[in-house]
Amino acid sequence: MGPAAARRLHGGTRGMVLIIRSGQRVFLGAAVLAAGRGGIARVARATARALAQHGVDVSLLSLLDDAPIRIDGRASTTARGSKVRFVGRSYAAALTHAAFLYDSIGIARAHARIPGFRRPYAVWIHGVEVWCPLPPDRMRALRGADLVLVNSHYTLARVEELHGPLPNARVCWLATEEDAAAPVPAARATGRPTVLMVGRVDRGTFYKGHQEVVAAWPALISTVPDARLVIVGDGTAMPDLHRLVRASPARDAIEIKGFVPEAEMPGIWNGAHVFAMPSRGEGFGLVYAEAMRHGVPVIASRQDAGQEINLDGVTGYNVDLDRPGDLTDRLRLLLTSPDRLVAMGAAGRARWQAHFRYGAFKDRFLEAIG
Repeated sequence: MGPAAARRLHGGTRGMVLIIRSGQRVFLGAAVLAAGRGGIARVARATARALAQHGVDVSLLSLLDDAPIRIDGRASTTARGSKVRFVGRSYAAALTHAAFLYDSIGIARAHARIPGFRRPYAVWIHGVEVWCPLPPDRMRALRGADLVLVNSHYTLARVEELHGPLPNARVCWLATEEDAAAPVPAARATGRPTVLMVGRVDRGTFYKGHQEVVAAWPALISTVPDARLVIVGDGTAMPDLHRLVRASPARDAIEIKGFVPEAEMPGIWNGAHVFAMPSRGEGFGLVYAEAMRHGVPVIASRQDAGQEINLDGVTGYNVDLDRPGDLTDRLRLLLTSPDRLVAMGAAGRARWQAHFRYGAFKDRFLEAIG
């Protein structure tokens, strides 16, 4: 990422072709809209909400949801896993909608390209799905977009390095779905030092730092003996994670909770002193913003977009995963410095308030589309 890109906090300066205005009928296609189904679903919901609040007549179609999802008073329809049904409804919508927006290039492959059906469209790109060679259908979905919405400067730099310039790209940072900061519990100041990890654990994408944090735990508890690690999340690599933890000398200080419903997450956050996700593959990292909303300092890495969201030495630390001991040192520094924990947590909340609450996302997004 170049210096000019690093200085742009609210989006790029590139030109756009697609413009969405109040009163238009717009079709939004997504893989999933239901809560608890990951970061891309959160982006899709926030996008739908911002469009609706802008006065856009937005139609929502998901590929995989089991039932309709209501967003800002609008109910989605679902293809219930049928790609044929999803494509058919996308083509039919071209007869009645002025513009389209898709939550990813995979979903954008359904966009109508037959003469007479072609409508302008925007597509979100998120990170790992575009940081690799793309098959022809996904490349067409990316190159054919009138507007490419990118979650970070880091993601844009990596995708352009691999695939060439995207002249219609616009950086639009993401945000939580809330505008109200979470209360900071008084018990946090006196509770057992707790580091929280939240994220999917999938084979093939086991890059979010679980291995590194688990490996750091024996050395950490040698100086912070009551420190505990709490891991939240599910995925296809959970058996691998369980084996990793069972093999650790510090296994008694590590708790794997697995999937936790959204309604129970506030209690999980209330017990956390530090949030750690030193990942190698985040295109943005919505959970960093969620940690800031809860006033929890963040440990991210210098190997991905976490360094763009988390301010090193201010809202937490960005560790070098290729430097042995850096992660352990930063965890120890935070867990043994109560004043530092409080100050960095407060700085994170201020950064969330300025950049990563829903209202800030809405303003950026509406600027990007019109």
